[in-house]
Amino acid sequence: QVQLVESGGGLVQAGGSLRLSCAASGSIFSINAMGWYRQVLGKQRELVATISRGGTTTYSDSVKGRSTISRDNAKNTVYLQMNSLKPEDTAVYYCNAMIRSPWRPNEYLYWGQGTQVTVSS
Repeated sequence: QVQLVESGGGLVQAGGSLRLSCAASGSIFSINAMGWYRQVLGKQRELVATISRGGTTTYSDSVKGRSTISRDNAKNTVYLQMNSLKPEDTAVYYCNAMIRSPWRPNEYLYWGQGTQVTVSS
């Protein structure tokens, strides 16, 4: 089994910063792309940022310039540093990862359980 566990969410004032972490564990042979998404109740889940195994990153326009995604391949962990937070950044943040397990020839997409980020005005 593979598990992704997010941490680092919480309540912060507008203009503040948060660093989210997502650690993958379990039967992992390799991890390819990793990413962060967010979802507001009643709305579709939207992309925040992605990072390839080699470190190539992409960002949504809504967070570009304010957020940085990074990863530690040795720790199977992806991070999202969010600065200059706005009330509209309030959402549940989910990480995902394309993971290959030792007994499977293909990669599968796994999701974490989510962590709440609330930005007060």
